[in-house]
Amino acid sequence: MVEYTGEKISFRQLSDEDLVLTHKWLLAPHVKEWYGQGKQTFEDIKKKYTPRIKNEDPTSCFIMLYDGKPIGQIQMYKISDYPEYEKIIQPIKKAAGIDLFIGERDYQNKGLGSIIIKKFLKDFVFVKLDVDTCVIGPNPQNIAAIKAYQKAGFTYTKTVVNHDGEEEYLMELQKNFQE
Repeated sequence: MVEYTGEKISFRQLSDEDLVLTHKWLLAPHVKEWYGQGKQTFEDIKKKYTPRIKNEDPTSCFIMLYDGKPIGQIQMYKISDYPEYEKIIQPIKKAAGIDLFIGERDYQNKGLGSIIIKKFLKDFVFVKLDVDTCVIGPNPQNIAAIKAYQKAGFTYTKTVVNHDGEEEYLMELQKNFQE
C-alpha cells in the first residue's frame, strides 16, 4: 500500500491551460455528486474561472499536484469579499473559505484530503490572507469530505442554507491549528 505524504503535495495557480482538465473533473460522477451540480459546459467553466485566473475575481484557484501530477483543484477566498455569503454564515472572526475536490479517482479515499488541506492552509490561506479562521461548507451528506475536514482539524459550527438553496455543514478551523 502506498503511503501518501505532504512532501509530494504541491500547488500551482490555475491557468487557462487547466480549464479542459477542470471541466473533465467537474463532469466526473464522483466530483459532480458534490461539487458543481447541474450541467456545466466548457463555456460555463471558462466563464466562471477565467476572471479568477486573471485576478478579476477575489477567489484564488489552484491545481493540486501529487508528485507533479495534477489530481484536483482547491480555491481560497476571503468571506468578506462575498457579503451575501458572509451574511448567511456570520463568522465570528475574519474568515477565509476554501473549497476543493480531488478529480482523479485514483487519489480519492487514500487519506490525502486532510494532508492537502493542512498544507494549503499553512502555505497559502493563513499566509496570503489576513484572516483568523477558515471555514468550509460541505454538503451534510458528504460524509467522506466531513471526515477529511475533521481529520484536518475542522470542527462543526452549524448547518446553513446558502444562496443557492443548498445546505452546508459549516465547519471551521482557527489560524493557530496544530498540524
